[in-house]
Amino acid sequence: MTLLEAHRIEKAFGRTYALRGVSLAIERGETVAITGPSGSGKSTLLHCLSGIMRPETGEVHYAGRRVDGLDEAARTRLRREEFGIVFQFDRLVPELTAVENVALPLLFSGRGRAEATTVARDRLEEVAALDVADARPAELSGGQLQRVAVARALVTGPKVIFADEPTGALDSVAGERVLSLLVAAARTNGATVVIVTHDNQVAAHADREIVLRDGVLAGEVVV
Repeated sequence: MTLLEAHRIEKAFGRTYALRGVSLAIERGETVAITGPSGSGKSTLLHCLSGIMRPETGEVHYAGRRVDGLDEAARTRLRREEFGIVFQFDRLVPELTAVENVALPLLFSGRGRAEATTVARDRLEEVAALDVADARPAELSGGQLQRVAVARALVTGPKVIFADEPTGALDSVAGERVLSLLVAAARTNGATVVIVTHDNQVAAHADREIVLRDGVLAGEVVV
């Protein structure tokens, strides 16, 4: 069953087009890698699919809803309630502990602190990071930071997890560990995963690879 679709989307920055009429469909529960060289439009496509950006033309649909037609508040609510996002750099709040960072999306959604903390600890355990629950970001390694970021992306029980170069700042061993945990946790929770990467080893974790070049779809590979 198709969950996420793009129909001939175009996105420009000034006079330069990052996406040139890209169309794709992603199934519920599928793990998809978006690959291609630097500057091919990978991150821009992920940002359009997740509602962070609006395309100039074309349409993005999620579960039958047109995402690009929503106003900023509605797109923010959609990302908060149904999407989880993992960036290349963790973007954790430095003043908060790991468990407080993970609990933050639940608190923003109106959950009580005790309940949010319990769920946050469960997600940290799921990604093998419960041992750093009470540490602050400055005390953590790169791999630990990304595991906490993955737990934060999972904490609301999202239908889709978007990961933008989630291992780009990690060495190969830490990156492999983080990706394995992300995909395993997503599958356990029945989530769809969209990963942007230029790394073939990362793409190998996906069910399908979508290749972009110069802002156009260059091919697909079933992994």
